[in-house]
Amino acid sequence: MKLSKLSFALAVGLASLAATGAHAATELVIATVNNGHMIEMQKLAKNFEAANPDIKLKWVTLEEGVLRQRVTTDIATKGGQFDIMTIGMYEAPIWGKKGWLQELKTDAAYDVDDLLPAIRNGLSIDGKLFAAPFYGESSMLMYRKDLADKAGVTVGDKPTWDQIADLAKKIHNPKDGVYGICLRGKPGWGDNMAFLSTLVNTYGGQWFDMSWKPQIDSKPWKDAITFYVDLLKNYGPPGSAGNSFNEILSLYNAGKCGMWIDATIAASFITDPKQSKVADKVAFANAPTKATPKGANWLWSWNLAIPAGSKKAAEAQKFIQWATSKDYIQLVAKTNGWANVPTGTRKSTYASPEFQKAAKFAAAEKAAIDSANPNDSTLPKSPYVGVQFAAIPEFQAIGLAVGQQMSAALSGKSTVDAALKASQATADREMKKAGYYK
Repeated sequence: MKLSKLSFALAVGLASLAATGAHAATELVIATVNNGHMIEMQKLAKNFEAANPDIKLKWVTLEEGVLRQRVTTDIATKGGQFDIMTIGMYEAPIWGKKGWLQELKTDAAYDVDDLLPAIRNGLSIDGKLFAAPFYGESSMLMYRKDLADKAGVTVGDKPTWDQIADLAKKIHNPKDGVYGICLRGKPGWGDNMAFLSTLVNTYGGQWFDMSWKPQIDSKPWKDAITFYVDLLKNYGPPGSAGNSFNEILSLYNAGKCGMWIDATIAASFITDPKQSKVADKVAFANAPTKATPKGANWLWSWNLAIPAGSKKAAEAQKFIQWATSKDYIQLVAKTNGWANVPTGTRKSTYASPEFQKAAKFAAAEKAAIDSANPNDSTLPKSPYVGVQFAAIPEFQAIGLAVGQQMSAALSGKSTVDAALKASQATADREMKKAGYYK
């Protein structure tokens, strides 16, 4: 009798353990950036967990610079802290080539051909997708149509930098608190250099020639940077050397910027009457050009990727497919309205009449993204992939150093010539050290 009771108790215990094991959820640790679209994804992820009770999500949300540092260290050392990483278009091709990321193999319902070609190409190597885009952006001209009309100027869809300088002069009115143009000046490879790389591109310049020799002391660089410094000194707000996206967004929404060339994502904020005093006075056009349209507007996306060492690849793939799908965009639209969906990833988003109605910037944003080509962004042939960056590991350090020099030239702490000379020397030293040439 005692034995049968013991056997029964053991059997019940084992059955209970088996049941617990069957329901033990796989935990996915997701590293992501603390911006609005990603925070919304975390809120909506309860829908994914409800549909997939065998998967639990754990979020590590970080500021952009910290995120980049953490995920880079983790993937390079094979630390295995994260099952899904939020990475940029800069990291995706570098890490994919190094074998640090798993190829994403989506099913037919995902419709990979619906991804915008420019974004998909920037995240692929030899046709294989290594990261899925959560939202994408380019850069474009955002301007005060009321001020242009008052000055008697019609801005075309494809303005030139000469036309922009002329309009900046006409609408610059600091006495009334309006500056002709606002542009980034804060140093950083993803800050002032994102914008300045596109300016240099359209002036006919490049970061490196086909032998990987830096070209920062070339004529296109000198012409572009001289133009930029003069433009902001004459028609920009005071303290431009410290302005990045958020600072200019505040100025623009307060009605203090006549024009702004920056990320297309800004359009949804400056057209929102809750945030912007000039929401009904804004119009859009392509980023300005000079010698060539190549590389005149940048290309960026935040993406979800799976580290090569993840032992939970099947579950990670399932979540990534959900978060970057057409259905997810519909879910955001249903929850928060079409004006708040993540943009810059899918053709179907831009084809949606509801989205077109909610986002008056839709056509200009799509035109900007479609025109960017990370594989052919400079007039002379270049050896690197990327529009506003060169997708090589050394670029972060070079871009930051050059950004500091350009900011010094803008603030008057250095001359343009001295800033370019110092930048060239730094880039040359880094490239030699990395073994690109002797």
